[in-house]
Amino acid sequence: MASPRLGFRLAVCLLNVSEARKQDVVETIAKAALCDKPGQKKTQTTVLNIFSDYDYNRSVLTLAGPIETLDIAESLSHDVPDCSMFYFGYADQPHKRSLVQRRKELNWYKRSNLNVNDIKPDVGTTVSPRYGLTGIGASPYVMNCNVTVDTQDLNIGQLIASAVRGANPGGLRGIQAMAFPHEGTVEIACNVESFKDKPPMPMTEESTKYISYYIEGEEHFYFAPISIERQIKKLAASYGVKTVGTALVGFTPEHCKCLAEQAIREGYGAFWRKRKTITM
Repeated sequence: MASPRLGFRLAVCLLNVSEARKQDVVETIAKAALCDKPGQKKTQTTVLNIFSDYDYNRSVLTLAGPIETLDIAESLSHDVPDCSMFYFGYADQPHKRSLVQRRKELNWYKRSNLNVNDIKPDVGTTVSPRYGLTGIGASPYVMNCNVTVDTQDLNIGQLIASAVRGANPGGLRGIQAMAFPHEGTVEIACNVESFKDKPPMPMTEESTKYISYYIEGEEHFYFAPISIERQIKKLAASYGVKTVGTALVGFTPEHCKCLAEQAIREGYGAFWRKRKTITM
């Protein structure tokens, strides 16, 4: 996203790491994102948010800065020995395969039968048991919207996730969804992808479900979180269960840009501390 207030193109990185229970480790990762290799502070980079899921032992860090400073793949390949990576989205040139497609190709969804020796990463020769496999992609803004369904029946959650998935007939455009057990309920975790094709206009019921924003003058759209919640609530009711909450992991594109501009103008790298809240 272009930021006239800052005078450069702004990029956002959602960094997913397999650690949540050791807060000191997660914060060390966040601090590392704010420094270059010699340890010098990056004045135009900020960590806006840290969300940690203790049940699944994972954290999502929201980083923002000039697009030129977020060349993660190149940095990792030089600085971390034995690392292996695969590309997706605009980083996967010339194919631009989606994250779901790449995961299917790498048998990510069948990890119980996964043989790491069969994986051919884009960077690195073999997958190290210590470092695993890292996915690195580029795309218009992606938001995470999770809706909790008041049931312990994972099958119901999987049926709902399939129904809202954009790739399926009748699904919601730009939505990728999976169902997970979570604290005695089932969580429908949705990746909300942006797209450029204009939805039906003017002011039809369908068009009001979308929100638009601009990237360097080009209009992009995404499915409104409130509409995702309503559709999942409707589907849940058809199975005799209710929804009990909706949460965003991070921010909407507009809110993210606003906070990033504020944090970078103020030179506040550890912005997640200043906010004193963890946005899910």
